[in-house]
Amino acid sequence: MCKTGAQHIKSLQDGRTVYLDGKLVADVTTHPAFRNSIQSSATLYDFQAHPDNLELMTFEVDGSGRRASRAWEMPKTYEQMVRRRKALQAWSGVSYGFMGRSPDHVASALVGQCMGIELFKQHSPDRAKALTDYFDYARKSDLFMTYVIINPQAERAKDWGEQDEDLVARIVDEDSSGITIRGAKMLGTSSIMANEVLVANLQPLKPGEEDLAFSCALPMNTKGLKVLSRKSYEASATSVYDNPLASHFDENDALMYFDDVKVPWDRLFVYRDTAMCATQFHGTPGHSYQNYQAQIRLTVKLTFLLALAKRIADTIGTTNIPSVKEQLGFLASQVGMVNAMLAGMEAEGAQYGEWYVPNKHYMYSAQVITQDLYPKIINIIRELAGGSLIMLPSSLHDFSDPKLEAIIGKTQRSAIMSPEQRVKFLKAAWDAVGSEFASRHTQYEMFYAGARFTTAGHSFRTYDWQKGAAMVDHLLGSYQLSDELPSAASQQRVAG
Repeated sequence: MCKTGAQHIKSLQDGRTVYLDGKLVADVTTHPAFRNSIQSSATLYDFQAHPDNLELMTFEVDGSGRRASRAWEMPKTYEQMVRRRKALQAWSGVSYGFMGRSPDHVASALVGQCMGIELFKQHSPDRAKALTDYFDYARKSDLFMTYVIINPQAERAKDWGEQDEDLVARIVDEDSSGITIRGAKMLGTSSIMANEVLVANLQPLKPGEEDLAFSCALPMNTKGLKVLSRKSYEASATSVYDNPLASHFDENDALMYFDDVKVPWDRLFVYRDTAMCATQFHGTPGHSYQNYQAQIRLTVKLTFLLALAKRIADTIGTTNIPSVKEQLGFLASQVGMVNAMLAGMEAEGAQYGEWYVPNKHYMYSAQVITQDLYPKIINIIRELAGGSLIMLPSSLHDFSDPKLEAIIGKTQRSAIMSPEQRVKFLKAAWDAVGSEFASRHTQYEMFYAGARFTTAGHSFRTYDWQKGAAMVDHLLGSYQLSDELPSAASQQRVAG
């Protein structure tokens, strides 16, 4: 027994409060701004529930025969980690890597956090029990979860606790049944198609900001939870032919505002502890696992983009030009490097108690490299395409006019495909690298893990500086100021 796409869609018809273009959305599953993307999220569950994919994609979570995504599996060995990764890559392939916050992302974060449950117990046995109980519920239900773990951008010169009242989500009241929170969090990617939201603090807090120091999980239809969606690229898509990616894989981003939202104690995992907010991610393998998942997904997306680049060159007939081959070879080497780094994270992983975790520094190294690499790859693809991505018919409707269709047939020529196929392919390429949807993805890949100084800081923090320092010390300790090389004359005497 496994969750299906139909069950997932039905679960989203829960009366959640979502706003778009100044209006309350009555049903996100039928609204033209969200329905196709929600259907794509449902396809993930149908994909894993298919008999041919069941063993690859799912595992039995208890003795009842209930199965859930391998995203919820907690690997104990390298082999189990690789098996789980192959499932996540297969899932990412359904969206060609364009769903960055698919269900396996936050599931991976919770997997890593529960691996470090002893740290939660040190914080509070009650909060630790709340987390383990929730994890068990989320895994058995195979929930699609989003998270909001970043505070809204505001006055950077001020600490979070000094921002204007009701900006940053904080505890404003509590009683025997739980706490009440008020304020905002972001970025809520995939929140429109998610069942529940994990609320936490990834950014550092300091003593005195205890009102901000909490973590919890809530259903998306919780009273007082308001979701303010950004512009929908799905709604702006002219057609599937013109925008094959944006029309189906716009996972959306949103601001979440908690308008006096009640959080029961059994849904509260961190309570008024600024240090534990950081420990939740960085003290446990939580941050490692969630970003390891991001690199898994990225390998799929880069494979797709590399194939797109090669097809562009084939389409316009430039593949055999030496400079174009050089660019394609460079792209291939970069994609190979990312795949090799992913393999390295796994092969050089380590035991964390009974669990197997990826190599943390290799993972952060990959993040630093890929957030610079992604826009470079996009720019190279655009260079390879030249004007071909611009001189396209305005939409599929141009084909309905026989006179326009005749002109299209004369001007959209390719040695490997028909004019209609050429337009279809180049429209897809534009949607991947040049459209507003594509621009959002470039921004996402550059900043989903934080600004460059943040990811580089993680790399600095996790690198084994002592290993190299020992080599330097060994060299410096191998000679003294008084040591001299033998003179040429003395060498000749010794030789004689």
